[in-house]
Amino acid sequence: MGLFEIIREAPENSQIITDSIVITHAKLQQYEKILCSVSGGSDSDILVDLCQKFDEANKITYAFFDTGLEFAATKEHITFLEEKYGIHIERVKAIKPIPLCCKTYGQPFLSKQVSEWIERLQRHNFKWEDKPFDELYKEYPKCRAALRWWCNDFAKSETGKESSFNIAYNQYLKEFMISNPPHFRISNKCCHYAKKMPASKFKKQHGFDLNVYGVRKAEGGARRAAYKTCFSSNESGCDEYRPIFWYLSDTKKIYEAHYGIEHSRCYDEYGLKRTGCAGCPYGQNFEEELKVMGENEPLLFRAVNKVFQDTYEYTRLYREYVEKRRCEEKEDKDGTTK
Repeated sequence: MGLFEIIREAPENSQIITDSIVITHAKLQQYEKILCSVSGGSDSDILVDLCQKFDEANKITYAFFDTGLEFAATKEHITFLEEKYGIHIERVKAIKPIPLCCKTYGQPFLSKQVSEWIERLQRHNFKWEDKPFDELYKEYPKCRAALRWWCNDFAKSETGKESSFNIAYNQYLKEFMISNPPHFRISNKCCHYAKKMPASKFKKQHGFDLNVYGVRKAEGGARRAAYKTCFSSNESGCDEYRPIFWYLSDTKKIYEAHYGIEHSRCYDEYGLKRTGCAGCPYGQNFEEELKVMGENEPLLFRAVNKVFQDTYEYTRLYREYVEKRRCEEKEDKDGTTK
């Protein structure tokens, strides 16, 4: 089917979808060796369907990067996509799977950036004390960036919003860590060795000139905020294209209904709103995900609780601390008002 026929059959009530069809067609004509990352999530399902409308020349190599902690339902869905579209999806193993990364380097806590700063401080045997930056810098001269984070050394925005490079960006985190120093190693290396490095190695091995993946700006997060448009030119020779970058939640619903997109059991049966690394402690709703795992995939439930045991406990303790402090502040404010 040609481009004009595909456009005629596209949803009439979404210019965003029509634009993505036109641009995707142009990109597949422009590049010769294309990598499309398939996660098994709902965004990824739309991505594959969109790309398959035009890949008559079989330019696209589809790849699923297995982190070592994946839902069985996700792996089943990867096979389903292969059968539905008549494609092959490469299963790419992690350089170091998440369980090994956590055992070797430490467990992730709160966010990638926070984990990075804490890991640096731990490497210098930081004592988790509240002292001025200059004083701490004399004691830890090779830890400047992490100390700036700890001391809230970055200025607030013009609107008064706390900088994301300051520990105060996460409410009461500094006070919590002074009262409750981490008793386990914290690190963000699991993302590096289980996702980023395997993808980079795979791209270099096969010499792709375009990398296609399903990031949406409306979804938020640090990675999404790093991109301004759906396309990035890369001097290394492999450009990046994000076909559904401008899709809103309503856009997704229109596309799914119009083209009959089927998602994995993680969504339709388990009731999850999004998927990723199973049980990732970075997720705000990891407790809900754990409950779903316990009910539907008990083996995975036991695995993630073993891998992330310390960080789960520490995160729960931090959330309890924040709630307590907020209640105390509210009581003080109410008392002052009265």
